[in-house]
Amino acid sequence: MVANLAIAYLAYMVCRLAFVAENWSMFGENLSSSAVPDIFRGSLLFDTSAILYTNSLYAIMLLIPLHLKEKAGWQKAAKWVFVVVNSLMVAANLADCVYFQYTGRRTTATVFSEFGNEGNIGGIIGVEFLRHWYLVLLFLFVVWALWRFYVIPKRRETKPLIIYYTLQTLCLAAFVPCCIAGMRGGWTRAVRPITLSNANQYVDHPLEAGIVLNTPFSVIRTIGKKAFVTPNYLSEEEMNTLFSPVHTPKNSLSSKKNIVILIVESFGREYIGAYNKWLEGGKYKGYTPFVDSLINHSTTFLYSYCNGRKSIDGMPSILSGIPMFVEPFFLTPAAMNDVSSIAGELKDKGYYSAFFHGAENGSMGFQAYARTCGFDDYFGRTEYNADKRFGGDNDYDGMWAIWDEPFLQFFATKMSEFKQPFVSAVFTASSHHPYKVPEKYKDVYPEEGIVIHKCIRYTDNAIRQFFEKARREPWYENTLFVITSDHTNLSDHAYYQTDLGGFCSPIIFFDPSGTLKPGMRNAIAQHIDIMPTVLSYLGYDKPYVAFGCDLLTTADKDTWAVNYQGGIYQYVKGDYLLQFDGERSKALYRFRTDLLLKQNLVAKEPKVANAMELQLKAIIQSYMTRMNENKLTIKEK
Repeated sequence: MVANLAIAYLAYMVCRLAFVAENWSMFGENLSSSAVPDIFRGSLLFDTSAILYTNSLYAIMLLIPLHLKEKAGWQKAAKWVFVVVNSLMVAANLADCVYFQYTGRRTTATVFSEFGNEGNIGGIIGVEFLRHWYLVLLFLFVVWALWRFYVIPKRRETKPLIIYYTLQTLCLAAFVPCCIAGMRGGWTRAVRPITLSNANQYVDHPLEAGIVLNTPFSVIRTIGKKAFVTPNYLSEEEMNTLFSPVHTPKNSLSSKKNIVILIVESFGREYIGAYNKWLEGGKYKGYTPFVDSLINHSTTFLYSYCNGRKSIDGMPSILSGIPMFVEPFFLTPAAMNDVSSIAGELKDKGYYSAFFHGAENGSMGFQAYARTCGFDDYFGRTEYNADKRFGGDNDYDGMWAIWDEPFLQFFATKMSEFKQPFVSAVFTASSHHPYKVPEKYKDVYPEEGIVIHKCIRYTDNAIRQFFEKARREPWYENTLFVITSDHTNLSDHAYYQTDLGGFCSPIIFFDPSGTLKPGMRNAIAQHIDIMPTVLSYLGYDKPYVAFGCDLLTTADKDTWAVNYQGGIYQYVKGDYLLQFDGERSKALYRFRTDLLLKQNLVAKEPKVANAMELQLKAIIQSYMTRMNENKLTIKEK
């Protein structure tokens, strides 16, 4: 079986070479020889997943503990299954050699709905067969090779049956976990099942992700994934009048300040005393004494929210102004779109950029996304371990990542080695399940309240130590710090357990130079506002796409937030929260006073509900349109 799977690998690689050759005009100029090893390594990862998915029936036929499989008829059937299945996969890969030039990305499962109502597909395919006859010949050659070089396993002795069945069962038991790991893309807990966006981890340009991927994988991993569907709520003119994510600054770049963004795992607004002076009758202190003190010198917002409930939602929202609607952006075919970020926009202004995450490199798809959206470098657990100034894996928490305290020190140290100006972002990990703190802190931060509280105290102290080090560095005064969480987590207050309360994240802008006026604004803020606010602060002068607003120039009454949960869009503006299911408004609450969202006013205040619904429809339609048409950046003409 191993020999035959190796033949399948060769078939996929032949198709990949044909893919590159057919689309050389798209890759040739940017594809450097130094990029080839990474592309090859990534392609093996995705080919492994696809080959194991598609050859699972074949593997079962050969490994099932059944002595009848040793008969010639069974082996012949297994050969036919192998050749037919892999021939179909080869056909899909070779078809994408042609189709890729029209789409700029590998075909996904949406192709079935995309062309489901087309009656001329047969004619189109026939024309392309004639135009690309050489690919047809290559297909026939590969199919012949699959048949010709197929290795029929040697017949095994089946007597005594007890020994035969025992050995065959052990072989199957050993193969299953290896197969699952190969399908997922790795063994460790940190590795989610790889998806399309992970291909960006191995390339320098998003277009090249098409080389790393293969078509069977792209189709399999998007089957059942709810594709973005563009609604027809409004005409294009009405939509753009009500909402447009295109920002057109009028200034010229007036500042070369560094930007440092701390995305703190699970660091919800609930845990921060400064946001909750009203909680528990005014007696609530929270678990973040340092962040509380920092807020006194920062610009922040009383009603601030994340745009998603998972770590993989936080990064696109915070860095690229892309909210989570329907599915995490990382996990949809739209992840292959052109996308920018704070780092990507500032690259042409001479900014160096780096992203830090103390987990295993590649974990959560962060490395791939950082590369996709324009970050120059990525520093993960691998780079931390390679730096002899730090403790390496002695500082590993045993589950997810390097503990926050040493990794944030590493973060500060590395920034002192960067040329200014720079954009740097770090994603912490310690305030996370299984909610542990380092051994030396167990008595310092004992169990209190709910299990995450001790972790929040530990991370707050790690942030304090980070700022103590940063204050001594030459880049500190010339830096804007942004502090937020990726999402919220466990709660022990009813307010933070409501539909809206589950999205309460801090958004803090700290400017040591005092350029930003400190204070808690009675405004609404969200993750997707961070990118336009940072670019506005710098006086950035080019048009860009971000779905949020610039909090520095938007009046408090005009600020808003949006998120999606369980099939419901939530839209917050003014005094109201609207809940909309995509077709009609389900609920309307005065969220500032009705803290637990008890009084549904959708029937009592239809004018408010209708006005908010219209605005939300424009946001949703703009989002879906841009996702489906790859319009998340401003194309240079």
